[in-house]
Amino acid sequence: MTGSEDRAQDDSSADSRADRTIGRRGLFVTGAATALTLGTVSFANAAPGSDSGGAPAERTRVVTGTLPPGAPDFVYLPVEVPRGVREIAVSYAYEKATVPAGTQNNALDIGVFDERGTELGGRGFRGWSGGARTEFFIRADAATPGYLPGPVRAGTWHIALGPYTVAPGGLPYTVTITLKSGERGSTPAPVYPPTRAKGRGRAWYRGDCHLHSWYSDGRRTPAEIAALARAAGLDFINTSDHNTHASHPAWEGLWGDDLLILTGEEITTRNGHVLALGVDPGTFVDWRYRARDNRFGHFAREIRRAGGLVVPAHPHATCVGCNWKFGFGEADAVEVWNGPYTPDDEVSLQEWDNTLAVAGRSGGRWVPAMGNSDAHRDPDRIGGPQTVVLADDLSREAIQAGLKAGHSYVAESSAVSLAFTVSGGRGGHAGIGGRLRVAPEEPVTVRLDVTGAPGCTAAFVTDQGTLFSAALPASGAGAVEWRTTASYATYVRAEVRHAPLVPGLPGPLAAFTNPVFLGE
Repeated sequence: MTGSEDRAQDDSSADSRADRTIGRRGLFVTGAATALTLGTVSFANAAPGSDSGGAPAERTRVVTGTLPPGAPDFVYLPVEVPRGVREIAVSYAYEKATVPAGTQNNALDIGVFDERGTELGGRGFRGWSGGARTEFFIRADAATPGYLPGPVRAGTWHIALGPYTVAPGGLPYTVTITLKSGERGSTPAPVYPPTRAKGRGRAWYRGDCHLHSWYSDGRRTPAEIAALARAAGLDFINTSDHNTHASHPAWEGLWGDDLLILTGEEITTRNGHVLALGVDPGTFVDWRYRARDNRFGHFAREIRRAGGLVVPAHPHATCVGCNWKFGFGEADAVEVWNGPYTPDDEVSLQEWDNTLAVAGRSGGRWVPAMGNSDAHRDPDRIGGPQTVVLADDLSREAIQAGLKAGHSYVAESSAVSLAFTVSGGRGGHAGIGGRLRVAPEEPVTVRLDVTGAPGCTAAFVTDQGTLFSAALPASGAGAVEWRTTASYATYVRAEVRHAPLVPGLPGPLAAFTNPVFLGE
């Protein structure tokens, strides 16, 4: 591994500006992915004192270098923090290159681990902002959004650089570290959202479980998100900022009888993103591994131990590192519709549909589908789409049980409502996510009731494909029925689509359901 020489600069006084060469780099293994460690940045052994005016003194180091193409996913810059430090502040910059068409340019993420270390899944995590911010600070009483307030204890901290993409000529960077001494504040006790809201008893509840605030790369505050969720007709939301749980206490006072706020994280690896949906507040889930490291199963189990669901997000998204490579063996559900309906959502929907036939015939496990907005900023529409789940009450446990069982459908907005049932000749019936146990040749009736879908077509999809469709009335409200048998259809699910935008291709979804399985 080669690159330009790293240097540190002491800016604590005008007389102390000579560059100092940092020691040699080294490769090490964090328990999964290989990482690059730079030479240690040292400050004075004794903490600097206050100046004559009583203001906290500061000392600064500046580190520069160049990461070469093929750099590891994570590069750690150790910083020796002496006793008596009140605040650590870090800023960074990197150069964009001139690259040929089709070549990825430089992109560099940043975060930090404290003196407890960088061990995979360890306790040292203190924050991550990815590429959303150029600077951050941490002190006992406050921190930049995405970072965790708390004491700045003495020891070796590690600034974590993530070279997301590196141009052919390398990635030149500059990191500036400032330590401030003085009286430490106190860290406020976190107040987390409750796990239950008043709700309406057993009912259909609408939720959006993929949302980003300014605690990662979103531009909305938690208060703005909560207000928009209510305006969208949602009953529950799940926080899912990238690679940080720092927002979990930021929702204080924003919940209510009408809105359940679940806490989670979007675990953003280099081989795909996964939602930790409804984990215990304060839970951090590590993301520093790829599929080749064989670590995802461990962290999927960690999510479930913390009370959450494992939901791969936008599995066929086209952004770098977004395509899902870990398989679906650990998934409790899968997000097949992410934001405005696009071709990659259609691919995700069809791939998910392909998994249903085997589960239907064997009676084995299947992975339910869901949809979320992935809203970051205006004009991203919260609740577009949303998952509508049948739950016994408006609580974390009940909502998760409904999602995991597939008792849910996805709609483009709260204006769209579906009722989907399959009935047998002997009075049996099953709803979304259920199984109608009938003999192979026994007739069954499939019925879909729709409201809020003007100009749309309703269809029934089976393991053979779409076997029945009908245009809805101009009002967008109507019912369609179809008769089949278990020998003809292993499962049936419903889709409501807008008119095609491209002739010969399916139109964008307005809504779809999880399946009803047929057979003994």
